[in-house]
Amino acid sequence: MAKRIRSLAWICGLAAGLSASPAMGQKMATDTAKTATKSSVQIPIQQFKLKNGLRVVLSEDHSAPTYSICVTYDVGSRDEKEGHTGFAHLFEHMMFQGSANVGKGEHFILIENNGGEMNGTTNSDRTNYFESLAANQLDLGLFLESDRMKSLAVNQANLDNQRKTVQEERRRSYDNQPYGKTSEAVSETAYDNFGYKHSTIGSMADLDKASLDEVKNFFRIYYAPNNAVLALVGDFKTDEALARIKKYFEDIPSQPEPPRPDMSEPAQTSERRKSIDDNFAQVPRIDIVYKIPTYTSPDYMAVNVLMNILGSGQSSRLFQDLVKDKQIAVNVFAGAQGARATGLARIIALVKPGTNLEEVEKAAYAQVAKAQDEPVSDWELEKVRMKYRHDHAAQLASTLSRAVQLAYYTVAWNDPNVINTEEVRLEAVTKADIQRVAKKYLVAANRSVIATIPKAKTAAGAAGEN
Repeated sequence: MAKRIRSLAWICGLAAGLSASPAMGQKMATDTAKTATKSSVQIPIQQFKLKNGLRVVLSEDHSAPTYSICVTYDVGSRDEKEGHTGFAHLFEHMMFQGSANVGKGEHFILIENNGGEMNGTTNSDRTNYFESLAANQLDLGLFLESDRMKSLAVNQANLDNQRKTVQEERRRSYDNQPYGKTSEAVSETAYDNFGYKHSTIGSMADLDKASLDEVKNFFRIYYAPNNAVLALVGDFKTDEALARIKKYFEDIPSQPEPPRPDMSEPAQTSERRKSIDDNFAQVPRIDIVYKIPTYTSPDYMAVNVLMNILGSGQSSRLFQDLVKDKQIAVNVFAGAQGARATGLARIIALVKPGTNLEEVEKAAYAQVAKAQDEPVSDWELEKVRMKYRHDHAAQLASTLSRAVQLAYYTVAWNDPNVINTEEVRLEAVTKADIQRVAKKYLVAANRSVIATIPKAKTAAGAAGEN
């Protein structure tokens, strides 16, 4: 079944980075900086809008006889109301239950039998569905996406079945996983606005009471063509692809504009703290989060660079101090989580058993203070730039990644060209910018701290596990 982009994947991404020592990293960065050419890859983009409001983004790429399609709907858990959570993610599952001309489960079969891949994901800011196929199967991808946009099988049987599936996913991925509830606790503590405060998976109670009429209404409002973006990247001719898109999609009726949530977040005035017990965790964990501006804010990239210097890879400041030198953490990572509205910069430390959590916190804050008081080193800034350019280029190598990004940027900011600005924004970040955002956002009054503590097992419980 379709997977979701969740915090665990984000955390794993934070853990990735250069594993070289600081001295080696400094030499590599210096040597590369001397020979590197500061050129930014530019993705070719053409934009169109159908009569029913469907926005279309096309990017030809004839380097391989394949294509990727991504249909992104402007709906995520941020659009849900209290007492009605989990609808956005529920529909990620419902969209694979068949439509007027596609039987239940046939979407998977048709894609796999033609050598393709497919999936769908939900997060707070959007829901997307995508396929990658051979270039001669363009009609298949367009037909499948248009048929379920036009005529999804929203009935009681499918609702009951997928409601149980989502509830089981919650038990498996949240309730019975180490640190499964930590990210929920982070959002609930850090945010005031309900849009980001509650989790994408939703509550079991809300899903239980969801009626068929409510679900049908959700589909009608949010799964309309005028609330979606279709991005197509790969081996096709733009005029021919656009004609086919019109053939499959333009007769789908538009709907009134959906209500948009107010995502404003009041300024935080004091530190917030929460401690949770975890039946499955083996070592304590500390999450230190700071609210940061939206992804397209002029300050976001500077915060992103700062957090990478602090905690991306083994040559980062936090790893060298907490893990290698002081040996008070098993692992530590940091990163910036961009969003359409208020995002989070997060430091995550897995604490060495027997270590006082306050000692780990104190050491982390000392590194934050150092970034506020002193400019970062040239080699640290260049290391982050090299790693970012490498990862960005690796992403752009995939037509699927390009399609997903183009569709999201169009949904979020009505501008797919955001994809072509990342390296320019990265190069513009200065050491002064990094020091400035550290002082502005990484302060105690803007901080939330969540401690996840392994729950002590009783003798009887421990014996029962053997």
